[in-house]
Amino acid sequence: MDHYDSQQTNDYMQPEEDWDRDLLLDPAWEKQQRKTFTAWCNSHLRKAGTQIENIEEDFRDGLKLMLLLEVISGERLAKPERGKMRVHKISNVNKALDFIASKGVKLVSIGAEEIVDGNAKMTLGMIWTIILRFAIQDISVEETSAKEGLLLWCQRKTAPYKNVNIQNFHISWKDGLGFCALIHRHRPELIDYGKLRKDDPLTNLNTAFDVAERFLDIPKMLDAEDIVGTARPDEKAIMTYVSSFYHAFSGAQKAETAANRICKVLAVNQENEQLMEEYEKLASDLLEWIRRTIPWLENRVPENTMQAMQQKLEDFRDYRRLHKPPKVQEKCQLEINFNTLQTKLRLSNRPAFMPSEGKMVSDINNAWGGLEQAEKGYEEWLLNEIRRLERLDHLAEKFRQKASIHESWTDGKEVMLQQKDYETATLSEIKALLKKHEAFESDLAAHQDRVEQIAAIAQELNELDYYDSPSVNARCQKICDQWDNLGALTQKRREALERTEKLLETIDQLYLEYAKRAAPFNNWMEGAMEDLQDTFIVHTIEEIQGLTTAHEQFKATLPDADKERQAILGIHNEVSKIVQTYHVNMAGTNPYTTINPQEINSKWDHVRQLVPRRDQALMEEHARQQHNERLRKQFGAQANVIGPWIQTKMEEIGRISIEMHGTLEDQLSHLRQYEKSIVNYKPKIDQLEGDHQQIQEALIFDNKHTNYTMEHIRVGWEQLLTTIARTINEVENQILTRDAKGISQEQMNEFRASFNHFDRDHSGTLGPEEFKACLISLGYDIGNDAQGEAEFARIMSIVDPNRIGVVTFQAFIDFMSRETADTDTADQVMASFKILAGDKNYITVDELRRELPPDQAEYCIARMAPYTGLDSVPGALDYMSFSTALYGESDL
Repeated sequence: MDHYDSQQTNDYMQPEEDWDRDLLLDPAWEKQQRKTFTAWCNSHLRKAGTQIENIEEDFRDGLKLMLLLEVISGERLAKPERGKMRVHKISNVNKALDFIASKGVKLVSIGAEEIVDGNAKMTLGMIWTIILRFAIQDISVEETSAKEGLLLWCQRKTAPYKNVNIQNFHISWKDGLGFCALIHRHRPELIDYGKLRKDDPLTNLNTAFDVAERFLDIPKMLDAEDIVGTARPDEKAIMTYVSSFYHAFSGAQKAETAANRICKVLAVNQENEQLMEEYEKLASDLLEWIRRTIPWLENRVPENTMQAMQQKLEDFRDYRRLHKPPKVQEKCQLEINFNTLQTKLRLSNRPAFMPSEGKMVSDINNAWGGLEQAEKGYEEWLLNEIRRLERLDHLAEKFRQKASIHESWTDGKEVMLQQKDYETATLSEIKALLKKHEAFESDLAAHQDRVEQIAAIAQELNELDYYDSPSVNARCQKICDQWDNLGALTQKRREALERTEKLLETIDQLYLEYAKRAAPFNNWMEGAMEDLQDTFIVHTIEEIQGLTTAHEQFKATLPDADKERQAILGIHNEVSKIVQTYHVNMAGTNPYTTINPQEINSKWDHVRQLVPRRDQALMEEHARQQHNERLRKQFGAQANVIGPWIQTKMEEIGRISIEMHGTLEDQLSHLRQYEKSIVNYKPKIDQLEGDHQQIQEALIFDNKHTNYTMEHIRVGWEQLLTTIARTINEVENQILTRDAKGISQEQMNEFRASFNHFDRDHSGTLGPEEFKACLISLGYDIGNDAQGEAEFARIMSIVDPNRIGVVTFQAFIDFMSRETADTDTADQVMASFKILAGDKNYITVDELRRELPPDQAEYCIARMAPYTGLDSVPGALDYMSFSTALYGESDL
């Protein structure tokens, strides 16, 4: 029959698709083509209000043929001839064939005469040529066109369906499942594909044909019985019918693509808003915790007891060990979330995120600074208060001991001084009373130092704000008043004795010598007993060694003291011998002193008992100080290793963040290895915390073996954790920006090299002048005139939206990637809007619900609510309203 060939047709048609005269002789194939081509022509002609009944008869005059070409091409053909003569018909058919040829199709062996004569095979060949040109040629899928493109489209659409394997346009369609799969893929509500059976092709084919005609406006071009009853259905008929499915669904595919783009933008918007909400909540919680904690740290009201102050110290340790570290992590995570959110917003061409008033990162840092300022010195204050209370307890106990000794000594002295025994005494008794009073005065003077010590201790307790100062003052005042009264009574008695001294002349010298030597020896013993029982507090080995040396010196004096005791007792024995010898009536007592040998021996025995007790106490304190020294050395050894380790890690992280060795992924991997090694180091920090707690529980307040305090180690550790987390986040954001903007590793290295060159102080940021110099080195024309300053101000507003005065490397690469970007997400989304809106240039709420998934549609409608409502179409958005709703006031 006809053979046609041209450069154009070779692009969309393989040689085996050429019209085959012999094949057309098959009545079954001719019947299928006649029905299919007729239905295809009518699907277009009905748009012009007409149709054909017999394909070879109705095209003979050329009128409907020209009309068909006008409908499917959208162009006007030459005016047809209205005559009924053969020449008029040939003229009209030639106009149609000329138009087909003008579209790049060279018709071979098809002439107007054959069409006018009603040659069925030639007419079918011509219609097939028209179908190829106007219905199949423009189909393109993955760089394939025409038949291959249409076949690939069918294979892609039906790939997920069981029992469907499209390999050609004849026998692959005989069971009808291919047609049903195409419909179900695009309109699943029209066919229950699960109920179809491969062994029932008639039902499958009729179902597909009926559904396509009723709901897709695709006319029934084939008969199920013809297809099933033919060994090999006509390929051209199948291609013609399948191309109608392609054109019916291609518009829906474009709408689906447009909807997907909008959904993607909406999903990004929702994710960003969720990040904003999480930032606001985390910032509020952290600020609230800081607000509650600062007053507690600023409360410097001391407690009255050591137990209460030690509980405060334990609470502060729990705060540093348990409560603060999670908040440090939250603060770091807050900064990481903020930086990630800003990066995502920049990548989506969205305005920078501005947190609520008072919740900026700088506000969090200021509040955190206030917390650390309040925390600063709190532990030192607690320790000072504990030292003060310890000192107070020591002084109070010392006051009570000295007061008790003094009160014991003064007990009965006032009564004694008020006696009138001298009025009836003999001269010797008077002299004895006078000497006895002199000895008392000597004893009274010896006790003056103790009273002054008691008053001095009470004064020191007052100055140190001792909580029980009123009772101390009352007791001290009572002692002082009694002491003044004793002084007055002593003076009064001396005056009385001196008045009678002239009448008394004799006195027993031995008793006098005994009294004079016994009194100071008795005072020495009392002082020794007081010193041996005196409490002590030391903080170093040297101090306890000093006390031990003094005690050894005291023990060295005991032999001489024992000799003095023997001498005094010898005097008393001599007196007793004289009394017995000369029968002196002395009533067995020494009139010059109340100190008897039994009291001297008793006190001497007490002193000897107190010496080994003092030895034991000093030995125990020496052992405690040795233990404290071991704690100091143990802490110092660890601190001297951990402190430099933290500093070294900080320096290594700083070098990694500015060097360009390897890719960003290599840097990220290296940083994560550092982070893992740092986290693995945490047990050593915990061990040091335990050693530090033992030191504090032992009340050790200084350590000469190290310059590092636990506070230095804690601050360094927290800074190290924060620095590694920030650095990892910066590299992750750089990877995000690089991948989103298509930046190559070479470009990233070039950006880093330029940035590092102008980062003179290696701070990781550029000041305005450094940044300007960097831009000029990269080729930006930023002069010192008004225009250059305005351009630089514009650039700074992009890279430093929060106006902190520095440019980070992340902001730098964001700006450079933005300047070099080839595509614009906003433009793509707005192009999708135009596809959904069509020629009317607006889209309604109902259309949004139909084209988008339910959750995305409702979210989009909620965002667009303030902008909907055109004057002529209520509930609709035009292009400008849609862009404002999605992107704010940004320039699209």
